[in-house]
Amino acid sequence: MNLDHHRKAIDSLDARIVRLLNQRTKHVLRIGALKLKTGKEIYAPHRELAVFERVCSLNQGPMTNESLRAVYREIMSSSLSLEKTMTVAYFGPEATFTHQAAIRRFGSSLQYAAHKTIADVFNEVSKNRADYGVVPVENSTEGVVTHTLDMLVDSDLKIVAQIVLPIQQCLIGKVEPARIKRLYSHPQALAQCRAWVQNHLPHVEVIESSSTTRAAELASSQKQAAAIASVLAAERYQLQVLERDIQDNSANATRFLVLGRTCSPPTGQDRTSLMIGIADKVGALHKALAPLRRFKLNLTKIESRPNKRKAWEYYFFIDCDGHFQDKNVAQSIQHLNQHCNLVKVLGSYPNVE
Repeated sequence: MNLDHHRKAIDSLDARIVRLLNQRTKHVLRIGALKLKTGKEIYAPHRELAVFERVCSLNQGPMTNESLRAVYREIMSSSLSLEKTMTVAYFGPEATFTHQAAIRRFGSSLQYAAHKTIADVFNEVSKNRADYGVVPVENSTEGVVTHTLDMLVDSDLKIVAQIVLPIQQCLIGKVEPARIKRLYSHPQALAQCRAWVQNHLPHVEVIESSSTTRAAELASSQKQAAAIASVLAAERYQLQVLERDIQDNSANATRFLVLGRTCSPPTGQDRTSLMIGIADKVGALHKALAPLRRFKLNLTKIESRPNKRKAWEYYFFIDCDGHFQDKNVAQSIQHLNQHCNLVKVLGSYPNVE
């Protein structure tokens, strides 16, 4: 078969794909209309997971499952934008890793709104000015984001999904690496790339900026300057990616939370986030956690934060496997209420990343 034959075959397949995509979208719009009529949330993480799993199970290659999921992410993003005008609030300026995480979860077809503080993101969703919010909660090397945990204490919002994003720091700019004299970046990004910078740019002046996006902006307007930032920031300011993956720890990743109003039903692959308050007594935490062991829950994370209303008392943030509607999780929560001053379900969501 010659080149022309293959191109004609592709043209024919493209025509069928476009027709089928529009047929699929019509069904999605009808489902969306039914959801709006009954007051249900348009975005359904459990359904999203089921679609990804089903299409990947049908995949026989040569297309990879990762590529297939990326294609379907944009298909679903387009459908969501047609069902309802949706806004996703996120922490940080445009082209930061939080922005990148939001796009990874919701695709490129929705409206995104950057906010200066984590509190602003919570407020936008709480006041219905945004449908969902995306905030960082922990980094694999830098630890927990305490401001996010503190905001969860009083908020009525629920964690409806999570995003685990590998942090791939890049050297970006318009100048050859050998001619770089100034290097801009956020202090955290610089800390994550300290050894690389010392080895490859030992004589460069390192200047801290308010964000990696601001660093990219500065590098775009100055000669002999570069920045440590994301690929998204490079695209935003039309900079070249001079070096990729310059972070010292290749396993560096950040976990983000998607904030909404309603948790999804169980999927069989869920995580539940809880917050408990206990008295300042000997053995109080041991007694509080006993139900988790009794009902054989896998505790995946625990963090403490001070109760800002009462000295020497603490809140504990707990993540465990399962959904709050699962029998063993529900029984554990019931028993926690007998030993704790406060028990709050922060959310149950698919645990697939």
